[in-house]
Amino acid sequence: MTSPAGPIAVYVDADACPVKDEVYRVAGRHGLHVFVVANSFLNVPREPWIERVTVPGNFDAADDWIAERVSRGAIVITADIPLADRCLKAGAEVIGPTGKPFTEASIGMALATRDMMEDLRAMGVAGGGPKPFSQKDRSAFLQALDLAIQRLKRAGFGAGQP
Repeated sequence: MTSPAGPIAVYVDADACPVKDEVYRVAGRHGLHVFVVANSFLNVPREPWIERVTVPGNFDAADDWIAERVSRGAIVITADIPLADRCLKAGAEVIGPTGKPFTEASIGMALATRDMMEDLRAMGVAGGGPKPFSQKDRSAFLQALDLAIQRLKRAGFGAGQP
């Protein structure tokens, strides 16, 4: 039985996503459909509610696939800030793998910081990448995902599995 507002779907920008197993565990507990979207083949659990989507084409093909399908009631897991922006504009909830939710209030600053860091790297001033993923990040992610699911359920969205 689906809710009047429709089922909650989870879209994972899966290339280099460190929390796929956590998504599977939480989505299974809540009865949600998961789309694991990547540019190359990834092994995923064989469950009817987990759908692997391998997109051919350019570097942004997975981002495009996700952004074209999300709407209100969807949860997107991504570290990609431009994708987060596109998904927020479509009405989706967006969470980074470290548990940081992207919101309408925070996305502008995230985009500006990303652009500034890209410019600094191009000039050779800044280097390196993100800090190593930690157990604290994993815990924060699990908490943020559970909060997003609860918020959507309160708004009338429901499970996608029968």
